[in-house]
Amino acid sequence: MAVNGRRSRQPTLEEVAARAGVGRGTVSRVINGSLRVSDQTKAAVEQAVAELGYVPNRAARALAGHRTDAIALVVPEAETKLFAEPYFSDIVRGVGAELAETEMQLLLTLIRTTKERQRFAQYLRAQRVDGVLVVSVHEHDPLPDLLEDLGLPAVLSGRRSDLESVSYVDSDNVGGARSAVAHLLAGGRRRIATITGALDMYVAQCRLDGYRQALRAAGMGSDGHLVAESDFTESGGRRAMAELLAREPRLDAVFAASDVMAAGALGALRAAGRRVPEDVALVGFDDSAIARHTDPPLTTVRQPIEEMGRAMARVLVEEIGSRTTAKRHVVLGTRLVRRDSA
Repeated sequence: MAVNGRRSRQPTLEEVAARAGVGRGTVSRVINGSLRVSDQTKAAVEQAVAELGYVPNRAARALAGHRTDAIALVVPEAETKLFAEPYFSDIVRGVGAELAETEMQLLLTLIRTTKERQRFAQYLRAQRVDGVLVVSVHEHDPLPDLLEDLGLPAVLSGRRSDLESVSYVDSDNVGGARSAVAHLLAGGRRRIATITGALDMYVAQCRLDGYRQALRAAGMGSDGHLVAESDFTESGGRRAMAELLAREPRLDAVFAASDVMAAGALGALRAAGRRVPEDVALVGFDDSAIARHTDPPLTTVRQPIEEMGRAMARVLVEEIGSRTTAKRHVVLGTRLVRRDSA
């Protein structure tokens, strides 16, 4: 029956089966992508679906396969950091692009307090999502271990240590930092400082290690007075740069472990009357949009952040589909991008 030229109800699976001349179970297998049907039968069912305008009941399909078709993207940081740092938006863009051709729904979750972490743990135990992506992993964050205990597919952006047991996608942080400092050394700089990220994050430890490796390779020791710990924020970079200038006024170069911190350092150098790159050369890390819009534009290490997001989503979807317990460890390459700051 039709109302105003349109169907008054949705066609049923049984009606599709009758139109295609097959059984209800065969229609279900075709809709769910089973390979146990002939090409001729598949074509007949697909034609019947198109003619009747049948829309599969995704909720029923999910229940039958114990699937929710939902993925949680977890950021254990304050919302101010989420919206201020290009890294997060690039990761989200990559994840969204990879999931665009799937039926997966992406749920963005911020975890800022212990209470929020406990509430999210209850959400996971209720089997509300098929898998979890975690961005910005700190060393003692209990969430990855919880995900393992629950047997829930998960992929981290970065890792907690070199012994990480959860699947992850990372970039070559050590090699990228090493190339940044080697570039400064090749330019004749000798008093090279570094601004690290929070050292309870493995990514910050790796970039500090790459800085030290480059100095050792050049026959130079690492001076603790030239290392300032920060927090991957612009204000943190500004404070750390001021500290370094107070400790060592003769410094002639700085490697900042992120472009955001490098932008803060640039402001502090300018406030102190130091010219970049004439007095102090400056290199960042990420090659985010901010690197192209500073004055002067930042020399930086490019890590493929959007591709990292795509790879995270791809690995997670594969884990969900196969229900495998094997873990994937993916490390993407980096490269130095030369601009005017060094």
